[in-house]
Amino acid sequence: MKASVYIATSLDGFIARRNGSIDWLNDAHALVPEGEDCGFGAFMDSVDALIMGRKTYEQVLSFGQWPYGETPVVVLSHRPPGGPSHLPNTVSYSSETPKALLKRLSGLGMKHVYVDGGNTIQGFLVEALIDEITITTIPVAIGDGIPLFNPTGEDVKLTHLRTTAYDFGFVQTTYRVDKSA
Repeated sequence: MKASVYIATSLDGFIARRNGSIDWLNDAHALVPEGEDCGFGAFMDSVDALIMGRKTYEQVLSFGQWPYGETPVVVLSHRPPGGPSHLPNTVSYSSETPKALLKRLSGLGMKHVYVDGGNTIQGFLVEALIDEITITTIPVAIGDGIPLFNPTGEDVKLTHLRTTAYDFGFVQTTYRVDKSA
C-alpha cells in the first residue's frame, strides 16, 4: 500500500493560520490560470481513497461543493463528525490507528491512498507510513500558523524526486520518504 501526501504550504511552511483559515491559499488561487490544477487531477486519478482528519474534513465542507466525487474518503475521528446530507455515501469514519486503517484498506484491494490534514499526516509520519510527499509552496509568508511538520522525535529523511516551478509563482516538489534511515 502506498500512502502519499499532496499539500500546499506558505513559503514559511504553514498549512493554515492558527485559527485554521486558509484565506491566503484561496487568495493565491487567483494567480492560477484557468484549467491549471498543478497536477492535482492526475494525482487524484492515481489514488483509491483519501484519509483525512476531522479538522480537514470540516474545512472541506466549508468549500460548498464536495470536491472528491466518488473517491472513498475516510475521516479519522473518535466520534463521527456531522455533515450535510448531500455528501456521497463514500464518506466513512474511523478511529483506527494509521497502521490498522492502511491494513484494512489494503485488504479491500486499495493500493494507493492520499493522506491529508496536519495531525493526520504527522500521525502517519510518526509510524513511518508515508511513502511520498508532494508540497506546493505558495509565494506568501504568513508569519504564523499551523506548520506542516511538527517535531516527531526523529528526522524524516527525504529523497528529492522532482520539482516543478510554475510561471505564476508556485513551486511544487515531490519527495520519497526514506524509510531505511
